[in-house]
Amino acid sequence: MSAIANHWLNFIDGEWVDSSSRLSVNQPATGEPLATIAQTSVEDAQRALEAARRCADSQAMSRVRPAQRVTWLLQIAAEIRAVAEEGAWVLCQENGKSLNDARDEFTEAARYFEYYAGMADKIEGTSIPLGNGYMDFTQYDPMGVSAQIVPWNFPVSICARSLAPALAAGNAVVIKSPELSPLGMCVLIKAIAKVDLPKGAVNLICGRGREVGNYLVSSKQVDQIVFTGSVPTGQSILRAAAENATPSVMELGGKSAALVFADADREQVLSSVKGGIFFNAGQVCSAMSRLLVQREIYEEVVDSVVQLAEGLTVGAGEHNPDLTPVISAAQLSGIEKLCRRAVEEGAIVATGGEAFSDRHGHFMRPTVLRDVTPQMGIAQEEVFGPVLAVIPFDTEEQALSIANGTDFGLVAGVFTQDISRAMRCTRRLKAGQVFINEWYAGGIETPFGGVGLSGFGREKGQEALYSYVRTKNVAIRVTGE
Repeated sequence: MSAIANHWLNFIDGEWVDSSSRLSVNQPATGEPLATIAQTSVEDAQRALEAARRCADSQAMSRVRPAQRVTWLLQIAAEIRAVAEEGAWVLCQENGKSLNDARDEFTEAARYFEYYAGMADKIEGTSIPLGNGYMDFTQYDPMGVSAQIVPWNFPVSICARSLAPALAAGNAVVIKSPELSPLGMCVLIKAIAKVDLPKGAVNLICGRGREVGNYLVSSKQVDQIVFTGSVPTGQSILRAAAENATPSVMELGGKSAALVFADADREQVLSSVKGGIFFNAGQVCSAMSRLLVQREIYEEVVDSVVQLAEGLTVGAGEHNPDLTPVISAAQLSGIEKLCRRAVEEGAIVATGGEAFSDRHGHFMRPTVLRDVTPQMGIAQEEVFGPVLAVIPFDTEEQALSIANGTDFGLVAGVFTQDISRAMRCTRRLKAGQVFINEWYAGGIETPFGGVGLSGFGREKGQEALYSYVRTKNVAIRVTGE
């Protein structure tokens, strides 16, 4: 693979621009510095917002025939596919994820643009009958300027997840990349910049959240906020957004439970556990962090999950192991702290529970905690690491009570051969998405979002597009009738 550039820039008003200060980006697999990126100042963020505002006010994205936006989005998808190998290597090194997963992330980003290209010319209003003498119809106008704050765990695909529908609807966008993993997003925007979009339609900045992020979400120039990240940060953003009544889409994480009944297919369960909690080192908002197992098969399932965890390959992302490092030393320390507290509260470490002491970088042992009770912190708080809490239950009613017994409600899962039971549980689970017999069974076509502290609004699928438009009604009195 080619060497990674030493220094990266921000993209504002159609140009790559430097800044007077820099942020260091480290390799999770080694803990060593990888590169630097221009650290956006508030003044830089203001220039990006002004560029997006000019683009939105000129209607440069929305006044064209929708077919032109279709063309732009398909061109963007092609350019992303062309840089997928380069981008995957950069993302693998800065983020720690496996090279295969990083490659898939760029492919998924391209798919978002292809998917929403198919909808860009189908944002259609309706005609409303009011009787003789009136004509009435609705139309969908773009929001205007969309400020999008992207997390570090899937920066490229989550950026595309919000950017593609925003552009399809005719908006201008300012994107704030995460400080821990911003470089792959630069590769993404370099690909997008090759397409002849109106100037100011897409802007990318990287600055510290408390300064630049606060400025973005507090600005009256912003017409919409899209955020994926932690609950405390989301709540802070919402307080700022309330001052200007800025519409927001919030995806704030979860503590998602899989309900495993005695008749569940064991291979399906184990396959889902592997992907559900150990994929991307468990740094997934919708990770399967709680495994609720019917008591009569509890010991069997725990033993199998422990065997699975202890058999995982571990290493740097370029070797495509089963388990990769977590993003930072601070993240690793936080995961270990939660595991220690779980033991203090009575949970038993079946395997793992601590970092690898013989490895450089930020590697957490794949962890299975058994005999967890629903009230323990490990069953209530998001860990964001490769840590599975296994909780026994006796009845369907008890399983539902435990699953719904947190403040979160992002996704949930049910493993059973009884379709009636699966559908009963689906109706009662407090979650924005329910997987049956396969964790992550959805796709970019399926709406995604939470309830409770997991947030509100929906990303992905056709439903997401309508977060990026305003409904306008036009009522006409027709004379002479």
